[in-house]
Amino acid sequence: MSYSNAELWLMIALLAVGTFLIRFSFLGLIGDRPLPDWVLRMLRYTPVAVLPGMVAPLVLWPAANDSVVEPVRLIAALVTLGVGYWRGSFLAGIGSGAAALYLGLLLTGQL
Repeated sequence: MSYSNAELWLMIALLAVGTFLIRFSFLGLIGDRPLPDWVLRMLRYTPVAVLPGMVAPLVLWPAANDSVVEPVRLIAALVTLGVGYWRGSFLAGIGSGAAALYLGLLLTGQL
């Protein structure tokens, strides 16, 4: 399906307005008031919910190699999860996962 330039720009403008309204509803309308305790408790889990959703498809179904799971990346993801859980530190998990990925790529000759 082909869109004209006017239709394309209209879609971009509508998506921009929608994105602005979603953010404004949270930041602009209630940004100057304290949030309830239950909302603050839920917001603590945002990184835990978002990051796996962003990373899992890259590890399990990488588009760069036709959705074939690479053992090095899978091991690095498992190291990240294990160290993050063991140490209770988000940054320790990321650092150890990056080191495991680099070491695994170096040992397999992919780097």
